[in-house]
Amino acid sequence: MPYSSMSSSQTFPSRSPILVSKPLAPEFTVAIPTYNGEHRLPELLERLRAQVNTEDFRWEILIVDNNSTDQTAEVIRTFQADWPNQYPIRYLFEGRQGSAYARQRAVQAAESELIGFLDDDNIPALDWVAAAYAFAQSHPRAGAYASQIHGDFEAAPPQNFRRIAGFLAITERGPQPLLYDPGKKLLPPSAGLVVRKSVWSRYVPQTFTLRGRVGQSQGQAIAASEPGEDLELLLHIQNAGWEIWYNPDMEMHHKIPHWRFERDYLLAMFRGIGLSRYHTRMLSVKPWQRPLAALAYILNDMRKILRHWLKYRTVIPQDLVATCEMELFRNSFLSPFHHWKKTLKN
Repeated sequence: MPYSSMSSSQTFPSRSPILVSKPLAPEFTVAIPTYNGEHRLPELLERLRAQVNTEDFRWEILIVDNNSTDQTAEVIRTFQADWPNQYPIRYLFEGRQGSAYARQRAVQAAESELIGFLDDDNIPALDWVAAAYAFAQSHPRAGAYASQIHGDFEAAPPQNFRRIAGFLAITERGPQPLLYDPGKKLLPPSAGLVVRKSVWSRYVPQTFTLRGRVGQSQGQAIAASEPGEDLELLLHIQNAGWEIWYNPDMEMHHKIPHWRFERDYLLAMFRGIGLSRYHTRMLSVKPWQRPLAALAYILNDMRKILRHWLKYRTVIPQDLVATCEMELFRNSFLSPFHHWKKTLKN
């Protein structure tokens, strides 16, 4: 057949545009607030690199640099350059110093519904991410749930340390899941905590009254109000009707340096926890009930002080744990007056 050209009036069939699929959003976010974490982050990130049983869901790592003054940003960039694409690392900077600001920034930026918080001194088990994701699927009413946390001590803790271990984010409540009873006034720390973004966004205020640690440095009383901040966060979620759980399958270790057992540090921490208690106690009390509730707490704190003094008067102040407990009870008693004094000043 002889060759003939097409007529100039002939047109080609139109082509459909090429569609570029957008990557699916992650289903789980590991959020790591850090301040001057250049020496602590590498061990944590290597443990996250080695996570197992995460093939069936998408996840990401979000590091919030809380105004660090060391090489934290450079360390993160080094890891990003050689990191698996399946679970990317994102870096954010939060210039307002304080763990509450860093956590809020992480929640705002997270692309998933589930957000698991790890501090830069936490070392999760190799299946921590998988266990955290799985628990949400089987507990749809869990607004937040916490890890089983063991202590990894740089120095020997003081005698009778188990009595105050929970205040240093050590949580060992047995091998079975546990629902925190609102009536018992006991809640877990934020380290190793998983929250639902939708619950946090709706019920947790943008600004906490208790803002947690600011300006960390060795030996300083940097964590004085941090446990109060954890309680404030979780009480907002629990008061909204969501469940708070302990999940022992989310296992991890908390690295505790020697200076966190120094007397000045511990006493300052317990002083801050005690002074924050009026605020956290009143979060679960209706405004019209607060005067009577405050009086009841004052009387109960007086009873605790007297009972503790009668039991340990011969060893205080030599017994550091007993002294810390007395500092907690004494400042819990003072917390309403501390709160009212601040209110009058403002």
